[in-house]
Amino acid sequence: MIKLRSAYGIILCIAIALISLFLSKYINIGSVSIAIVLGLIIGNTINPGEIFQEGITYSEKHVLSFAIALLGINLDYKILAELGYTTLLIIIIAMAVTISSSIILGKIFKFDQKLAILLGIGNGVCGSSAIAATEQIIGANEEEVGLSIAIVNFMGTLGIFLLPFIAKIILQFSDIKSGVLIGNTLQAVGQVVAAGFSLNGLAGHIAIIVKMTRILMLTPLIFILIYAFSRNKQKHTNVGNTGKVKFPKFIIGFVLFSLIPTLGLLPEEYIKILSSISHYALVVAMAGIGLKISFGSILRDGKSALLIGSLIFLIQILLSSTLIITLFK
Repeated sequence: MIKLRSAYGIILCIAIALISLFLSKYINIGSVSIAIVLGLIIGNTINPGEIFQEGITYSEKHVLSFAIALLGINLDYKILAELGYTTLLIIIIAMAVTISSSIILGKIFKFDQKLAILLGIGNGVCGSSAIAATEQIIGANEEEVGLSIAIVNFMGTLGIFLLPFIAKIILQFSDIKSGVLIGNTLQAVGQVVAAGFSLNGLAGHIAIIVKMTRILMLTPLIFILIYAFSRNKQKHTNVGNTGKVKFPKFIIGFVLFSLIPTLGLLPEEYIKILSSISHYALVVAMAGIGLKISFGSILRDGKSALLIGSLIFLIQILLSSTLIITLFK
């Protein structure tokens, strides 16, 4: 239950979210990233007082959990029928290698492993949504979440202009192969739409199908992470291996909501409404996260995080291109 004292911070987060949604019409980095940046600026300049903190915490924890649960409404597993086994294999291999490379790069550069994994997940799966859905499982803090989302969206924005050039000019891919490359490398749906349809309708359609399939991979990834981090926690706390895995409640909601479009339990217009509510809630939560990030953490980790994020994105592009050339007939 929301306490009256929490209202101040929640209203502040909602205000930042509304401004972010408005600015996203003119700034092509997405309302989620804008909310984090605005929250960061306000939190480090105006520095909201203690009366706002309870509501800010509520937004970045409870509102975020609600948003993640509703994110499942965007998943329709029937879309898998539109893909061939080869394309599905390319998606799975690229996602696994992208996330694995983030762990390896984190160790090579002696960088924070949680932040490195978030960068890998954001690049490998579906950007901000994937980071938001997995950050509590990994145990990342607000600064790691905010920084990873900002970098992943920055790389994706560059990719809107870079990927069509690589696909058509450098690799001279067909429209279908170009669509697969774009859909398998860019992070956000909006980025995929912009890059895919900048070529033509066929490339855009293929890119969207591939991208939506990557989003579907978020469900098995969540279960893998829950299992892996539960086992890791048992080892470090010397707790006996009971075989029990703790499931966050929002993940159960995420799975249940994903069944709605898959099984056709609601009309399309209701699904769109729930999807919009999820997005708005996510922007509010990201405003709360932004308000808790300090400039000090950006100065400390920003350059290394940008380097690792860039390398992960480069590996993702090179691997996807190689797999398409090798496996796609």
